[in-house]
This record gives sequence, structure tokens and C-alpha cells, in this order.
Amino acid sequence: MLTLDFIKDIKIYQRKSGYRFSVDALLLSDFVRAGINTKLVADFGAGSGIIGILLAKKFTKPRVHLVDIQEDLSALAKKNVEMNSLNDNITVHTLDVRKVNGYFSQNSFDIVVSNPPFRRPVTGMTCPDTEKAIARHEIKVTFNDLVDSAFYMLKGKGKFVFIYHPARFVETIETLRNNKFEPKRIRFIHSNTETEAKMFLMEAVKEGKPEIIIEPPLFLYEKQGVYTSEALSIIGKTIL
Repeated sequence: MLTLDFIKDIKIYQRKSGYRFSVDALLLSDFVRAGINTKLVADFGAGSGIIGILLAKKFTKPRVHLVDIQEDLSALAKKNVEMNSLNDNITVHTLDVRKVNGYFSQNSFDIVVSNPPFRRPVTGMTCPDTEKAIARHEIKVTFNDLVDSAFYMLKGKGKFVFIYHPARFVETIETLRNNKFEPKRIRFIHSNTETEAKMFLMEAVKEGKPEIIIEPPLFLYEKQGVYTSEALSIIGKTIL
């Protein structure tokens, strides 16, 4: 069974039970910056297509490619692309992101985005629902796999933009640098001013020079159940 949700100026079908996107997708799409020469954008682990659709609305010129290994989610993404009249802007691919080599042209994309699974299979409670489990746990793909595939896809100085868990921050930096990516922009996300970071957003540049900007933290709530003005400007009136 599907639900029809309205997020900003788009409509999204999601499964009532199964994988459903969270506020992370909206924060990530807001964080992405594209230049005037940006032509190709890829979303690894696209799910229902929410991030790619938001980016296609945000940046009208680039072609967006949604990549997901799960056939049911890819079919749902295609449905959402059609419903939002974005067939001319977005292409959906049912593909393991570890197999982009040879499927896409090497060194051809300007931006790769991802909201990757951050839990190792041996940690945390593995969700019994397969869609959710694959989205949240490194069952099908690891962060190193994503970085390796992003390196193949991206042009020199291309951007890999993602959201990830602070517990793996140091490991993330090491993995990026071991694969010739340089972190350029980081923003930590907190529930409120009293809590530790719950996630972080990062933009890394392929073969970039060492230089980094730590952006001001993003606080989601002023108090219980009340979004800050900045968070509300990003997510709109969406209730997640």
C-alpha cells in the first residue's frame, strides 16, 4: 500500500510500510551546490527518488540519474518521476552502485549525492523489513564502495555530497583521502542547542586540494516538536 505525500512543490508516493525517506533527504538536497556548468548528477541509493526529484527542481538544467539496486524502489522512483513531470530531467536505473564501472561513462558526472546506510550489519538492530534493512545497514554496499564508485563517475574536481553519522566521522575522512577525495564543506546537524550532533553533511571534491570549511551547525528544533526557522525553511511544512 502506498501513501501520497506532499513535500514543498513535489508529490511523492511511498510505501505505507517499508522504506520511507526522512528529513535527512531534505537536508541533503538543500546542502548540494551546483555550478553553472553542472550537466550530470547521480544519486546513489535513490530509493523512492526524493533527493533526485528535489535536485531536478532545484537545478533545472542538469540531467539527474537515480541509481538503486532494489527493483521495487526503482519502479516507485519511476512512478514519482512521471507524476512530477520530470521524465525529461531524470532517468532511473536499477543497478548495484558497485557496478557503475562500464555502465556509465568514466569521469563524466559533475555531482554524486548519497544518503548511504551507516550501520554496520553487526551493530544496532537489523530491521526485519528488507527495504529498510538495505537502506540503513551496510548489507549491499559499504561507504568505501560508494566512494570508489563516485571516483569512477566524477570528473576531476567533481563533488561527492552525502549525509552520514558522526560516529563514523574520522573513518569517513580517512576513506575519502585514501580514495583521492578531499573534504571541502562540512555541516553538523543537531536536534537542538543542547544535544550532540546527530548527523553531518559533507561535500568532498575528487582530487581536490586540502582546504575545508566548517559551516555553522544546523539546529532542527527550538523546543520539542517546534522546528527552528532555518529548519522550517529547508523542509517546508513537511511532517516526517
